[in-house]
Amino acid sequence: MAISFIRVDDRMIHGQTCTRWALEYPCDGLIAVNNAAAKNPVLKSAYKSASGKKTFVWSLEEFKEKSEKVLKSKDNYFLITKNPLDMETILVEQGLKPGITTVIIGPCNDRPGTTKLGNNQSITQEEAQALENIMNAGYEVEFALLKDEAIGNWKKFRGQFGFH
Repeated sequence: MAISFIRVDDRMIHGQTCTRWALEYPCDGLIAVNNAAAKNPVLKSAYKSASGKKTFVWSLEEFKEKSEKVLKSKDNYFLITKNPLDMETILVEQGLKPGITTVIIGPCNDRPGTTKLGNNQSITQEEAQALENIMNAGYEVEFALLKDEAIGNWKKFRGQFGFH
């Protein structure tokens, strides 16, 4: 398996968090997918030094071009996006089939226009639609800052956004 863990985290790469999740899901490196970060050399450099693991910071288009190579890799990678919309692009629109079917939603900051689901886990209606689309594509969507701090599956929250 080349992708061992899929996560949405608005901080993208947070060393301590990656270390904790790597205990559950072994990984050799991280792939962060975000258009803005991929174009910003300072951000890219900061992300690459955050975890101590080999780290790639790619745009959505770069990931699409390299995804087959990633899936065939002997190394295990965490796939991380900054928001649910980018993850929807990868899993639904680009049709990535990583071999695992759980998507972990980590920190999503409280922002105007969001609904608070839990501590540091707030999403917009547009992000809710993306999560609904990810679920409908066959994925389990779990909200967990850390493994032992899970607040529940998307199915528990979707009614708050008008999904039945």
